[in-house]
Amino acid sequence: MRKSRLSHYKQDRLTEHFVSGSTARTAASLCGVNRKTAAFYFLRLREIIAYELEAESQAMFGGEIEVDESYFGGKRKGKRGRGAAGKIPVFGILKRGGKVYTKIIPDAKSATLIPIIERKVVPDSIVYSDCWRGYNVLDVSDFHHFRINHSKLFADRHNHINGIENFWNQAKRYMRRFNGVPKAQFGLYLKECEWRFNNSEVVSRVWWKFEDGVISGCIEATQPAAGTAKEITP
Repeated sequence: MRKSRLSHYKQDRLTEHFVSGSTARTAASLCGVNRKTAAFYFLRLREIIAYELEAESQAMFGGEIEVDESYFGGKRKGKRGRGAAGKIPVFGILKRGGKVYTKIIPDAKSATLIPIIERKVVPDSIVYSDCWRGYNVLDVSDFHHFRINHSKLFADRHNHINGIENFWNQAKRYMRRFNGVPKAQFGLYLKECEWRFNNSEVVSRVWWKFEDGVISGCIEATQPAAGTAKEITP
């Protein structure tokens, strides 16, 4: 990263920790840097990811598409789901067998959702959604619209939205490890989750490489030096 006082080695190590899913606190401890330094470095990486994803956001999805909204935020008493107080509404579009696109939205009304779908999905594509009334306009649009009624049937062969719902579950599970995400930075964390999902093979490869290195290092640290074999007391 340009204009950083960190050595290239420490930058590479911090980047590996970021990709592997470590928190800034853990990465700081393992890399020997200040916690605030690691947190700032991770913030810059999230900003770069968000910038790159925004540059790619003009690309459209075609084929079989799943759409759904979700709500992020701390646990609160009262209404849950759509319209829940204190929650951040997010809309997602997933191409089956491909990538996901996410966007923070002010509400889940048709006037908000449909323009995003029309801008992001190729006409004549197959679009799957739940029975939320915000998707009613899709019935008379340029798309082939299919609904899934969760109250009657969770999935019926191709008629489901399991893919996008799986992404929401992954994103929420990932964010929980931070014990609260600053609301001002939520969009960056969301785009990080989008990036991780869309590049899962790369993330997994780095994670296994990182884990293998950590385990090997622990094994080497516990091996006795040559000529200093430990005595075993029977």
